[in-house]
Amino acid sequence: MSDTEKIVSEPLQGDLDAIANLVKATAAQSAGDGLALLKLLRLLESLHHDIRDDLFQETLPRNRQSLYALLKDMEAEGGWPYISRMKLRSLLQYLFNEECEALGPNKSSAYEE
Repeated sequence: MSDTEKIVSEPLQGDLDAIANLVKATAAQSAGDGLALLKLLRLLESLHHDIRDDLFQETLPRNRQSLYALLKDMEAEGGWPYISRMKLRSLLQYLFNEECEALGPNKSSAYEE
């Protein structure tokens, strides 16, 4: 990274750190409240989509040299940002496991396939 890039990115990094700390603090305050945490996750997903669709796509490379630079940065810094969702099957399996633990080892067999 050049000195110019460091100067430009330092204010951004400070903003990103502040945002990350605020999101983590909000999540910690909502610990145990599934609906509040779900609302936070939905907000983050919405922000991700808005930034990607409204701002980021306009900055995508228009030539091979810029594309190469972007791909090189992605490879070095960890790839394309993605927000994964919990699959319904995973949620149901988690609930099933919780129910089995609550019933105990002898009573869980009634629920198994």
